[in-house]
Amino acid sequence: VQLQASGGGLVQAGGSLTLSCTASGRSLTTYAIGWFRRAPGKEREFVGTIRRIGGTTYYADSVKGRFTISRDNAKSTAYLQMNSLKPEDTAVYYCAAGLSFPGVHESAYGYWGQGTEVTVSS
Repeated sequence: VQLQASGGGLVQAGGSLTLSCTASGRSLTTYAIGWFRRAPGKEREFVGTIRRIGGTTYYADSVKGRFTISRDNAKSTAYLQMNSLKPEDTAVYYCAAGLSFPGVHESAYGYWGQGTEVTVSS
């Protein structure tokens, strides 16, 4: 499966942004989708994940209550809705596809998108 992340950009603190992850090459229903991010100078970290069918989600504590992951399997697309953004949310965001849930480590995912950059200004 090939993944394409999009929707990044510049947003003010307190604002919202929705990222998309579009899959091609194989049905999205085969995979759980995870979102990760890498802030400048930091390691890539887990953001959240959604089960392949049913919509169950799991989030990192740092984004819980602010970020929401959803998916539309008919459109082969997963989404990361980000609200109440903070400057510390500035990062390159990646989506990934894997077979386990909840996968909080990178090793749980075999397929990765190229990343989309989010910048939150203060």
